[in-house]
Amino acid sequence: MIDDFENTADSPIAPAQACFAITPSDTLDLPMATKGIYVGVGGDLNVLSLRGDQPVLFRNVPDGAIIDIRAQQILASGTTADAIVGLA
Repeated sequence: MIDDFENTADSPIAPAQACFAITPSDTLDLPMATKGIYVGVGGDLNVLSLRGDQPVLFRNVPDGAIIDIRAQQILASGTTADAIVGLA
């Protein structure tokens, strides 16, 4: 496969190079910090940001939304959204 961008620097505003399914957890961090979160099935999303010390609840996130956030954890408590994908 040819990747015309393999020698370019990655940055928080560059497109994601990895995607992974997220199962919300009140105890486990994500496997890697995200650049964004895709929400397949809307609802509330309880997020601990990469540099945060308290979670923030995003209410009524619509289906198919992408939230540009560097996250370390998606908490199970308070999260009602589903089909969540980390973009890194």
